[in-house]
Amino acid sequence: MNGFWSENTRKLCIVGTASWEVESGNVINLDAVLKLNYASESNPTLYTNVVSGILESTAVSADDAAYFEPILIFSFPASPNYKYSQIPKEVGSGGLANESLSLSTAKFCSAFGAGPTVVELEYAMQCSSSRESQHCSPLGGTLPRILYLTPIECSDLERKFRYTAKLPNMTQDVDDFSLDSVMVGEASWDEYDENRQLIGVACRLLNPLSHFGIAVGDCSMKLRMWYTSVLTIRNDAKIAGELWSTKTVEDSGYFRKISLTSDHDNGVKPVKKGYAYPDASSFNMRFDVLLNSSKGEPLSWGYALPVSVENDMVDIVWAIAPESSNIEQVGVAEPQHSNISYKISLNPFPDVKASNWFPSLHGSVDLQEQANIMAEGVYNAGTGQLCMVGCRKLIVNSTYFFRDCEILVKLEFPPLNAKRGGLIKGTIASIREKEDPLYFNDLVLQSAAHYSEVAEQSIWRMDLEITMVLISNFLACVFVGIQIFHVKRNPEVPSLISLLMLIILCVGHMIPLLLNFDTAFGRLEANEVSVRVITVVALLLQIRLLQLVWTAKHKHGAWSGEKKAGFVSLSLYMIGGMLGLVLNWIRKRDSACVWGDLRCYGGLVLDGFLVPQIILNILSGSAEKALSQPFYIGTSVVRLVPHAYDQYRAHNYPEYDLKAATYYYANPAADFYSTAWDIIISCGVVGLAVVVFVQQRCGGRCILPQRLELYEKVPSVDNE
Repeated sequence: MNGFWSENTRKLCIVGTASWEVESGNVINLDAVLKLNYASESNPTLYTNVVSGILESTAVSADDAAYFEPILIFSFPASPNYKYSQIPKEVGSGGLANESLSLSTAKFCSAFGAGPTVVELEYAMQCSSSRESQHCSPLGGTLPRILYLTPIECSDLERKFRYTAKLPNMTQDVDDFSLDSVMVGEASWDEYDENRQLIGVACRLLNPLSHFGIAVGDCSMKLRMWYTSVLTIRNDAKIAGELWSTKTVEDSGYFRKISLTSDHDNGVKPVKKGYAYPDASSFNMRFDVLLNSSKGEPLSWGYALPVSVENDMVDIVWAIAPESSNIEQVGVAEPQHSNISYKISLNPFPDVKASNWFPSLHGSVDLQEQANIMAEGVYNAGTGQLCMVGCRKLIVNSTYFFRDCEILVKLEFPPLNAKRGGLIKGTIASIREKEDPLYFNDLVLQSAAHYSEVAEQSIWRMDLEITMVLISNFLACVFVGIQIFHVKRNPEVPSLISLLMLIILCVGHMIPLLLNFDTAFGRLEANEVSVRVITVVALLLQIRLLQLVWTAKHKHGAWSGEKKAGFVSLSLYMIGGMLGLVLNWIRKRDSACVWGDLRCYGGLVLDGFLVPQIILNILSGSAEKALSQPFYIGTSVVRLVPHAYDQYRAHNYPEYDLKAATYYYANPAADFYSTAWDIIISCGVVGLAVVVFVQQRCGGRCILPQRLELYEKVPSVDNE
């Protein structure tokens, strides 16, 4: 488009052509003219700081194929020198002393200028009558349910902002633009009198073609809003207000005063930790909801949000706080019992109607089939029990609100260490008589308690376990490396080392790699890759030691003692394994547990890796230091530490977190872990290391009774 721009009148007139394909498939040329009136640059006001105009066809007749209806264009540009001129000084009757909260000057635009403020419209009871509803709607027809205040520009210094106000009806989309439902206005926060409220004006838009280029018209619509200092289950609005017309009943455009409410929130403040159960003001009091019938049928999902604790609101804009309290001290010295209020929002599952479990009054409707309960009561931080009385809102004939406040809500939070499970459990019950039309059967509420403290501990636990695996495998590499050097320095030693012991140690490194083979080539974090790499290195060193011992035995023909020691050791392992399976079958009678028990038994065999070496020492009677002290003592310590850590973990991490945990260290599925087993295995590991130490100083048979030791010293008779 091309045309002319007038600097003096700030008007633009341009013309142009565009190709347009019509339904028949033909292409026509649309000739159009765009006329725009731009906002004034010097001290623009609500009336002048608007860009308005029209895009219209130059076709002479409406019968012309290239003709189209005129398109109105509006824009409300921000201006650094905008002059607020329409904010009313009088805002009607009704003082708000002690009912509204203060607002910090520096945070005004954070509260009102950062994004849309959404408020609900509640009409007077007379508006439910069709005869009396003619003066109820600000639009002159349908009753809009929502008011959107979208900021155009805001000033923290003046505590004023300019906005567009939308009143869409039930059939309109939020983004729809209509001269009937969209207005422009300005408002200011009044902090210096006792009211502490936002006062503003909303002006209707005009068709510039019909009003000589004027786009803003009647400014008789006034509003005021404030942040409520007192919340109850009957009045749960965090923002309250009024919308009214300054016209008289006889004037066109008059409507009755409309109440404004909003439950807008910006999250719960964090507070200090330290209680056995969640602190009343902590983020842990928020949770998702799963609602079932008393028979276990799933009915609804939703969420529960705390609204206030004692005299402090926890779901409110950060900038707002009562003058009588310090918001930074909330929860620092929380008592055991706290008065608390909640908003519980429930959404039925598909094919489940809210009326099936929440009966409604005749003629009432549930917006989007959603049920909201506002409840207040007492929370005991010492026991985690919460008992509240609740109210639910019923909308009659789409206008009048009725509240059912005969509802009892009981909840029980698990402790932060969650020793008895991690579920929030409770009930929602009606305390009405069963014959009452609003009575409903008890509803069962439950939710998984995802405590922030537990999440932090779980992450720290996994990081710790990965670190311990890395350290253990690194030490295993060091100890095997020392043993390899010991073997090379002492050529007579390898034939006295048990091959079965080395095979057990190799399998101990091999099993974790095989069990995790499916993820070995996937996307792994760096720490998991490090674990795999160092485990492979430890396995390769063990295989190298096994090769050296095998070669030495083959060279010196030292297989007789190895076979006898291997036979005795394997016999002991088989007897122990069979005994464990029989005891398990008697106790559980479940064959599905066999694999888990065999794996745990394998961990027990690995804990006793020195058993084959001790048997070989007894059969050979050797006092040679076949094993270096760093190797057998260090490896014993590596096997001992997981059982010590298991006791630490059991006393420091929530039970429910461990039930579904990812174990990187001391995996209960890979060994026997319990208080009794940890003590027994630890004593056994230490005892075996002591036996090897004594054998390598006093001889392999020194641990036998004296008679058996003397019998073993008698030389055998050579048949030849």
